[in-house]
Amino acid sequence: MKNISGKKAIVLGGTSGIGLATTLQLKEAGANVIAASRRGTFEGDTSGITLEKVDILDREGLEALFKKHAPFDFLVCAATGGARARGPFLEMDLDGFQGSFAKLWGYTNAVRIGTQYLAEDGAITLVSGSPARKCSPGMIAISTVGNAVEGFARGIVPEIAPRRINLVSPGLIDTPMVGLEGEAREAHFKNATSGQPVPRAGGSDEVAQGILLTLSNQFMTGATIDVDGGILLP
Repeated sequence: MKNISGKKAIVLGGTSGIGLATTLQLKEAGANVIAASRRGTFEGDTSGITLEKVDILDREGLEALFKKHAPFDFLVCAATGGARARGPFLEMDLDGFQGSFAKLWGYTNAVRIGTQYLAEDGAITLVSGSPARKCSPGMIAISTVGNAVEGFARGIVPEIAPRRINLVSPGLIDTPMVGLEGEAREAHFKNATSGQPVPRAGGSDEVAQGILLTLSNQFMTGATIDVDGGILLP
């Protein structure tokens, strides 16, 4: 990751799950990392990491954050934006469906405001998800939002060039967002991944590796890296 050492990176949603793993791997690769989230804290060694508190739906807060740390080289969006609705569409509360798009609005806020403070040779990475292209029962809201995120990223490639923008699309990942514990958690992951070529849940570190690839490879833009255990295969 020779193109990461010495660079400045902002990771939105950078204090938990995939975002935290990305923060730590960027730090290990020699980057100067600003980890921002709604809580602005995490447990562990924060030396070499600047913590900031911001909500990706707060445009004024994002503006202040980006301006404070400008110019920066990398912007990673790993925040969820809020709650995500699950269940059959015909039985779903439409306000819940609409609320799931907070992730998209947060990402568009970050890209729209952040790009003006991004280095000319900088890069942005957005985190999507495998439901965008393979929707399981009960995942229609998450799938639709993922489709929107991926279409948004590909569509603005020519507008922000020579800056780059890419996507990383995780499958089922073992993160704190999975609200189960103990045997119930193990059973959930076993059942959900039994039919995929790699029959287990992925780790946040594995997704972060894909994110660092999109940041460091200067010939990648408009690409989607799938880190999903092969779930998209027939």
